[in-house]
Order: sequence, then structure tokens, then C-alpha cells
Amino acid sequence: MMITFILNGKEVTSMAKANERLLDVLRNEFALTGVKCGCKEGECGACSILLDGRLVNSCMVAMGHVAGSHVMTIEGYRETERFAVLDKAYAAVSAVQCGFCIPGMILASESILAKNPNPTEAEIRVGISGNLCRCTGYNAIVEAIGSAAKEGKGLW
Repeated sequence: MMITFILNGKEVTSMAKANERLLDVLRNEFALTGVKCGCKEGECGACSILLDGRLVNSCMVAMGHVAGSHVMTIEGYRETERFAVLDKAYAAVSAVQCGFCIPGMILASESILAKNPNPTEAEIRVGISGNLCRCTGYNAIVEAIGSAAKEGKGLW
């Protein structure tokens, strides 16, 4: 079966089975290793992607569901002006330690700011609640997202 979709702005076709996980296809077929395999149960957010603009865990998405959809991974998102603002904000407050969760956290940050360009701290904490981090304690990540909202005013 051929499954055609838009991946990071480019039309692609996969020969994956309809029941294969998007996570596995992104990593194995398209070599997009920014999508991390953490729990395989939709609990950690390490495999987060934007599917038609919505933040989702790619380990929970069957390939049959992506036909005709737009999929954005961290590799595609890092080419945007919005990423540059988030990257600078995360670096400024040392919000990155081991880095395993960061691709998912950055896409969660995008999702938060796309819905509300001026979120409260509580809204940010709810927005990243599907993404686990074992290193930072979340405070620096929350601060980075708040800072990016201010610095990137007008981008979201």
C-alpha cells in the first residue's frame, strides 16, 4: 500500500503498512531521529510531532491515518523563524540538559503558542503536561516558553 502525505513541507510516499506506527516509519524509513522512541504508549511525549497542526504522539498514530495529512517533525520545524525564537529562549535559561525530551518539548511549545501567543504560567504547564522530562524539573522550560512568547510577539 502506498501512503502519501506531506512531511516537513514536502510530499512523500511510504510503502509502510497501514497499521505501522508513524514513529517507526519516521525514524526507520525517513531517518528523522529527532522523533524519539521513549515509552511506545503515548505517555512521555518524546515522539511528539505536529499532525495537521495538532500536537500528537507519533507512537500512537497508525500510518493509515496520515494519508493526505501534514506531518511536521522537529527537523522540519527547526527551519522556521518560530523555532529560532524558541531555541534562543531555551538556551538563555539553560532549559536543556540531556536533550532527549527537547524535540517533543519544542513542538509542545509551538502548539501552546500557536493556540495562545500570550499564555500564563499555568497554561504553559498544562500545555507541556504530556511531555516528560527527567532532568530539568520543568521550571526552566516553562520560563523559556514564557520568554519566547514575549520575544516572538507577533510570530504566533
